[in-house]
Amino acid sequence: MSLPARPEPGTLRRPKVVAVMTCFNRKALTLTCLDALVVSAAAAEIDLEAIVVDDASPDGTAAAVRERFPWVVVVPGSGSLFWNRGMHKGFALALQRPADHYLWLNDDTHLVPGALTQLLAQSASLQRATGVPAIVVGATAERDSGRISYGGRVARSRLRPFNFHLVFSEDEPVPCEAIEGNCVLIPRAVAQRVGNLDPAFEHAMGDTDYGLRARQLGFRSYVASGVVGHCSPNPLRGTYFDASLPLARRWQLIKGRKGLPVASWRLFCRRHGGALWPLHFAWPYAKVVLTGVRAGLRRRAPPAAAKAT
Repeated sequence: MSLPARPEPGTLRRPKVVAVMTCFNRKALTLTCLDALVVSAAAAEIDLEAIVVDDASPDGTAAAVRERFPWVVVVPGSGSLFWNRGMHKGFALALQRPADHYLWLNDDTHLVPGALTQLLAQSASLQRATGVPAIVVGATAERDSGRISYGGRVARSRLRPFNFHLVFSEDEPVPCEAIEGNCVLIPRAVAQRVGNLDPAFEHAMGDTDYGLRARQLGFRSYVASGVVGHCSPNPLRGTYFDASLPLARRWQLIKGRKGLPVASWRLFCRRHGGALWPLHFAWPYAKVVLTGVRAGLRRRAPPAAAKAT
């Protein structure tokens, strides 16, 4: 695979897209992701650049990417960047490069060949219809079931502003509030106003925060119609959502980087939670304690037969 060829002198300039990824220790997935990206870029007839932040992967991801895709810029990480800070590092470099659009892409997202054609066409159509550039989120699906796994979300109610659910349509772009960074196309005009992801967020929340900040500046986000790629959802088992785990373990997980680390979650709630942000902040931690105590009581309760005797 190589970078799609540039147009001959004198022909119309092709759109330029700079893709940004961050990865850790998933060499095979990262290479497959880049393969699919190149195929999709060729089908869309664009000029493509890519920046991959490798967070000190011990499996040789960085070397493999450099060997197979010599045109890709590989940026070394410290080993403790995680998703958001890795993307912040890569996006900072991307923003220094002139481009028509920037593409956030997860290394476990496998684009379909028409993904970039679809995203760019819908981005242009939305700007013509609204007069304002928009963030366009690509929805991904589980490969086997076809169920939508990631994309854009809307809040279920104003009283529960962070209880987001996925929205999707096969036929037309759908407005959304929260964006998930698995596949996101950002026009240059939006990126120039909104800026970079906030590195205050340790792992998650940075993509959602970005979409909400863009909204506050007058930009809208839409989920593109149709599925743009395949990506399996992260399992809930073994996370703080897993009620089968002991309370002490769930408490440790919710405060960890891949849960709701206190400083990141407090910032997110203060920034987007309105006057009731302290309640929104406290609720997930309280819920873990309440469900954990309830589960512990059930485990310690004698069987029904023993109660009868």
